Amino acid sequence: MYSDLVKTGVEKAPHRSLFKAMGYTDEELRRPLIGIVNAHNEIVPGHIHLDTIARAVKDGVRMAGGTPIEFPVIGVCDGIAMNHEGMKYSLASRELIADSIEIMARAHAFDGLVMIPNCDKIVPGMLMAAARLDLPAIFISGGPMLAGIFKGTKAALSDIFEGIGAVKAGKMTAAELEEMEEAICPGCGSCAGMFTANSMNCITEVMGMALPGNGTIPAVAAARIRLAKKTGMKIMELLQKEIRPAAIMTDRALGNCIAADMALGCSTNTVLHLLAVAGEAGVTLPLDRFNEVSAAVPQLCKLSPAGPCFVEDLDGAGGIPALLQRLLEAGLIDGGCLTVTGQTVADNVAGCAVLDDHIIRRIDDPFSSTGGLSILRGNLAPDGAVVKIGAVDPSMMVHRGPARVFDSEEAVCAALERGTICKGDVLVIRYEGPRGGPGMREMLTPTAVVAGLGLDREVALITDGRFSGATRGASIGHVSPEAAEGGPIALVEEGDQIKIDLPAGRVDLLVGEDILERRRKGWQPQPPRVKKGYLQRYSRLVSSASSGAVFKEP
Repeated sequence: MYSDLVKTGVEKAPHRSLFKAMGYTDEELRRPLIGIVNAHNEIVPGHIHLDTIARAVKDGVRMAGGTPIEFPVIGVCDGIAMNHEGMKYSLASRELIADSIEIMARAHAFDGLVMIPNCDKIVPGMLMAAARLDLPAIFISGGPMLAGIFKGTKAALSDIFEGIGAVKAGKMTAAELEEMEEAICPGCGSCAGMFTANSMNCITEVMGMALPGNGTIPAVAAARIRLAKKTGMKIMELLQKEIRPAAIMTDRALGNCIAADMALGCSTNTVLHLLAVAGEAGVTLPLDRFNEVSAAVPQLCKLSPAGPCFVEDLDGAGGIPALLQRLLEAGLIDGGCLTVTGQTVADNVAGCAVLDDHIIRRIDDPFSSTGGLSILRGNLAPDGAVVKIGAVDPSMMVHRGPARVFDSEEAVCAALERGTICKGDVLVIRYEGPRGGPGMREMLTPTAVVAGLGLDREVALITDGRFSGATRGASIGHVSPEAAEGGPIALVEEGDQIKIDLPAGRVDLLVGEDILERRRKGWQPQPPRVKKGYLQRYSRLVSSASSGAVFKEP
């Protein structure tokens, strides 16, 4: 066992004495030591209950003959961090999470790991660590929040962000917004729509790194606790059979993840995270592969914010196993990929069936013949950009309008507050990329206010930052190269015409190359916005969004 490094032999008597100081017995030390990587805290709704999940996991580990040892991991609540400097830390926390797990696992010689995440950057950070360490590992998320009920209709966090714009537009009263505030988040779990957290938990299940049900069983369901116990038991089987992440997180498995991503209409952030996970797994994942898969895989689900249904509805329709069975029958995924069950994807989904064709459409009756995400190119984004095309109104698939240029999220929010944004405008929000932000903030507040004002069918947004999984509309993010690197988005001037052609996969600045070259020669980089601390180091080390916004190789 790997843990023999810290517990076996005469020379490890001091090590054993330290274990015994914590109450561990000789019998416990003779068993495999399983790290329980718990992201529980009291600031994230998706994590507030992870102590309960961890207890169930530890029960499972003990039942199967292991010794569970829990340690913590940080986690940022994107909703609470939204629209202030806190959001600069969200994506940046992903690298810290991966690094801290590596440190704890190697320093203490764990034999295997059970990862307990739930929200946005925690899931990919843990996946990156699992790939990097290649110790037997398995995931169990905290599960999705149930949808809230507002005025008799299901709703989620994205609705209250849009409610801000609705109040400003006189479409909702402040009293109604307060009523929504009380109802929108009824309890623990990752926010109820197909936002980034639920997207990544579903993708982890598709990847084969979690047991079936991981992505969709509600946080408050007893089935989630049973799944946690089974997960704790399963890590011991993975250890016995020496099944490691390298055997699961393969190129073929990542192809399945992209296919499911397209069918589900997941968050644009999945592109960033899959690129980062692929890098840690040693898999080459070109950005354009997303479009190749999208061309073949139809969008079968339209969950909030793109549609009226929620992850709890997906669970009721059969969950990820039912979706995978439908894709497998159509030859759109690889059923031979190994999973943490010890069996293949095809084995796991055998006999699973879609229980509601309105939630998971048939292959011959999709919401769209192509996938829910699209990678864009053009002279404004030569290295790529991404849009959640499945959440764009048909009237905005092709759009041309004047650029309204803002050098920060705060600046565009102020313009929306003043009411100076007009129909047809293209809002360009720059210097919010991985390096320039720093931290590549999500722009849920401006997109939600635009939607709340009723302008989401007439106004587009383009940024080198990110958009929340809760964003809908013609919102194009991850524009690369970013403004801080001197990318073309840095050269846009107020009033320039911009053309968006989503069917053609293009976003272009309609300005002559001679003019752009003159602007390029006169461009000067902005001084760093953060001059000390982690964000200052992050801004120096981080790479482009087109490569996953991971740390650059030295």
